[in-house]
Amino acid sequence: MARRQYRDTAVVLRTYKLGEADRIVVLLTEEHGKVRAVAKGVRKTTSKFGARLEPMSHVRLLLAEGRDLDIISQADSVESRAPLVADLDHLTNGIAVLEAADQMTVEREPAPHLYRMVVGALRTVAERSGPLVVPAFYWKLLAAEGVRPELDACVRCGEPGPIVAFDMQHGGVLCRSCRSGAPLSAEALELMRMILGGRLNDALEVPASAVTHEVAAHATKALEHHIERRLRTVAMFERH
Repeated sequence: MARRQYRDTAVVLRTYKLGEADRIVVLLTEEHGKVRAVAKGVRKTTSKFGARLEPMSHVRLLLAEGRDLDIISQADSVESRAPLVADLDHLTNGIAVLEAADQMTVEREPAPHLYRMVVGALRTVAERSGPLVVPAFYWKLLAAEGVRPELDACVRCGEPGPIVAFDMQHGGVLCRSCRSGAPLSAEALELMRMILGGRLNDALEVPASAVTHEVAAHATKALEHHIERRLRTVAMFERH
């Protein structure tokens, strides 16, 4: 029986070897959610599209449905991944975006909004790989999944301030009387409010500092709390 073919656009999240010449490619597709597919023969030097199926590649695909793994029969680049691998900073941030997206998506569950977020985040990394690009993506990802942290008032008593702590177990910020979790500076709170309050571009312009590092640490802990595991890429970008 002939396999049903379909076309989709995707970001390559990760790959791993299969046999002598094949590769399994984990894709975040626009219409079909996260898909695992086999790219046959791509590890041979004669492969026509092996280089287009590396992590962070944005590709237009022709696939055939399989029992466990779909099969990639055609891959065309949508845009170049060269800026994303230009240096360690871009590469580290790009990989961090991919890992978060991989952890937040379910196989075969369409999530076009997450696909668009990942494409947008990678484009931002390519253009301006600043200290808050990845943390901002984490915050936006959590908000998109319905777990936006409360930043406007204490999550326990409702007091508007002064806010002194952040605790994702309670869902947001806390005042001096209710505080638990990690200390939160007023400057970091303002940046977090900018990111989630419609002033993302302004936040991305802020240069690296102790405050951006603080925002990054809170974002990482919040995402790890939600997915209930450590992120492999954290150690790489927390150095920045």
